[in-house]
Amino acid sequence: MITPTAPRYAGLDGLRAVAVLIVVLYHLFPAWFLRSGFVGVDVFFVISGFLITSLLLRERAATGRIALAVFWKRRARRLLPALAAVVTVCASLAWLIGGDVLVGLGRQVLGAATFSYNWLAIAGGSTYFSAGEPELFRNLWSLAVEEQFYLVWPLMLPVLMLARRRWMRVGAALVLAAGSATWAVGALASGATLTRAYYGTDTHAFGLLLGVALAFALDRSSSRMAGSATAGGATPTTGRAGIAVRMPLVGGAALIGLLVVSSWPDGASVYPAVPLIASVLTAVVIAAAVSPGSPLGRALDVAPLRWVGERSYGIYLWHWPVVVQLTIAATGTIVDTAIPLAVGVTALVVTLGASAVSYRVLEQPVRRLGARGAVRALGLRLRATPVRRFGAITVVAAGALGAVGTAAAVAAAPPVSSSEAVVQAGLEALADASAAPAPNGTPAPPAASPTPPAASPTPRAPEPSASTSAAPGEAVPGALPPAPGVAARPPRADDGRPLPPVHTPVPGDRITAVGDSVMLASAGGLLDERPGMQIDAAVSRSMWQGGEIVQTLAAQGALRDYVVIGLGTNGPVDDEELQTLYDAVGPKRCLVLVNAFAPRDWIDGVNTELTSFAATHPRVAVADWSRAIAPKVDLLAGDQIHPGPTGGAVYADTVAGALDALANRPADVGYRAGMVHWALAQAEGRALDAR
Repeated sequence: MITPTAPRYAGLDGLRAVAVLIVVLYHLFPAWFLRSGFVGVDVFFVISGFLITSLLLRERAATGRIALAVFWKRRARRLLPALAAVVTVCASLAWLIGGDVLVGLGRQVLGAATFSYNWLAIAGGSTYFSAGEPELFRNLWSLAVEEQFYLVWPLMLPVLMLARRRWMRVGAALVLAAGSATWAVGALASGATLTRAYYGTDTHAFGLLLGVALAFALDRSSSRMAGSATAGGATPTTGRAGIAVRMPLVGGAALIGLLVVSSWPDGASVYPAVPLIASVLTAVVIAAAVSPGSPLGRALDVAPLRWVGERSYGIYLWHWPVVVQLTIAATGTIVDTAIPLAVGVTALVVTLGASAVSYRVLEQPVRRLGARGAVRALGLRLRATPVRRFGAITVVAAGALGAVGTAAAVAAAPPVSSSEAVVQAGLEALADASAAPAPNGTPAPPAASPTPPAASPTPRAPEPSASTSAAPGEAVPGALPPAPGVAARPPRADDGRPLPPVHTPVPGDRITAVGDSVMLASAGGLLDERPGMQIDAAVSRSMWQGGEIVQTLAAQGALRDYVVIGLGTNGPVDDEELQTLYDAVGPKRCLVLVNAFAPRDWIDGVNTELTSFAATHPRVAVADWSRAIAPKVDLLAGDQIHPGPTGGAVYADTVAGALDALANRPADVGYRAGMVHWALAQAEGRALDAR
């Protein structure tokens, strides 16, 4: 059965190029201006909804029905060859790299093969907006949404076509689009995660449905033969000439608006507003570009944009796995907010090259010949000239190696990431400490006393330590709790010279530690260093939660003399949060602030803020974890944030050193002051003797 081929609409290849460039630049160069570049996916959604619906309407007008099997076969020819190449090649390379990049790979490959990636990712707790999860095929969520639309929409279209008037069909599509956006708002309001709302087909179908509405609005197939439709649509009537003149200007403004929306700071925080606005603007650009003789359509059809647009599917598929693996190879970790410029440029070059090869060798032959025809053509090459035979053998060998490599990668995938493993080890250390009997045979008090957590925001880098504001020779204001074993008056030698104080470590039963997942991963080291320490640590905590946690512990009578706070990893810190924390600690306790180390852009600011605060407040010191671990990043997990067992010992030693220095500070100050007094007395005595 012959079905109409898809018309070529002016400007849409160029608009595809704009969409894929927005997404790629957003991922490869996250520090650039495209802070909401994820909306490039929504541009694709609108284009897909428009084109697929237009194709189905043309087929229905030409044949009176929609050949579902033929339609789905065409979709498979279009999507599967490049997808299979990306998955097998990149999974095989991930197997060679190993480590955290393999985590969850089996689920990801299954999601790619069944076009259910978005739902499997939601079920697995993945997140699109995480800065530190090296999920290899994260970008395939949008392909799953589109393919689910391709599966369902041809079945729904005949129902909407029962509406005789075009405006009714347009209205129905718009109502469905509004319903999807409203459903997303409701899901977030009811406590769903942002990823659930972003990945869900039900909550992210508004772009596809806006494309559907546009296709209905521009449809003329019911009133003319399908074969007479031109690339730019129908010639406008005289009454519509004014609109035709203005549309390119409106479309150009909408295209500029789309770039502005792509640059919107933190657009994910107001989902679905930003993607919805981008979708509406895209619909306006399409309407303007495909209008007859549109200069906007011609402008978007320039050769470079058309070249990129024709290969945009492959570019989108390749760019994310490529940048993940190049970043891991170059830096040992993947943080999509801190991709080095050289890695981003290299990933862009590799992506363009791989997509060009895929387009020529795989996608076009299969689209032209079909899967069986492409296999027959490959067989003919195997019996042709040596050069053609070598090329065919190379393709077959690459496919076989890719399949074997993918299977090996899935089999070798660890159950959890290295960072999850060290955090779990910390939880086990706390559980073991809570279950261990105290020396008198009774169960030990819990090492960790979880307090009601507040919400969560995201992780750390280098700086020095701090001191209190006590003047030399004075006791530290606020009455530091005395260090155990330190005499109120230091002992003296026979000549009256003060003897250096003997430093005594602060015992664990006088320490409360409150922290995030970095402290949690270090729990074993802390308990080894200071047995009996009270540790209250949890994943994804930030400094703004610290004051409430400390207040709760104090109200319960559980807050000890020395309070250690390690909450600088997951977001910026300001003076107000620190002051709240300081006030909650109270005037009779000491506070140690552990600074942060992580490949995050806010870490330097956090550490500077902690140092400044400690320098201006009595009874406060900084434990310089950043300086201690910076030359030893090999002791951290793959995310370069969470310490392993040896790194946890470094963390514990850093905290213990800061605690002991703070506890023994009065004795040290007294010793130095005593030495000054003794030296002055000696000088005065010699002066009297000289008389």
